[in-house]
Amino acid sequence: MNIYVGNLPFSTTDNDLRDLFSQVGGVISARVITDRETGRSRGFGFVEMGSKDEAQEAIQRFHGYNMGGRNLTVNEAKPRR
Repeated sequence: MNIYVGNLPFSTTDNDLRDLFSQVGGVISARVITDRETGRSRGFGFVEMGSKDEAQEAIQRFHGYNMGGRNLTVNEAKPRR
C-alpha cells in the first residue's frame, strides 16, 4: 500500500523516511519528492509498505507526528489521474 507523507522538513532524505516508517513494518520503498530544477525537497514524499495492515498502523501512528519541528500529514496515497 502506498502512503502519502506531507509537511516533511526540507532536510528529510529517503533514508530518513525509510527509517521512520520501518519502525512499524516492512518498507518496500521510501522517496522524498524533489524539484526537478533545483534538486531540493518539495516537502512531501511517498512510502510503500509491505502490507495494508502495516500501512494503516503507520498512518495512525505518524499522522500528526512531530518530525524536525513539523507535524506530518500522513494518509493513503491517491492514484495519479
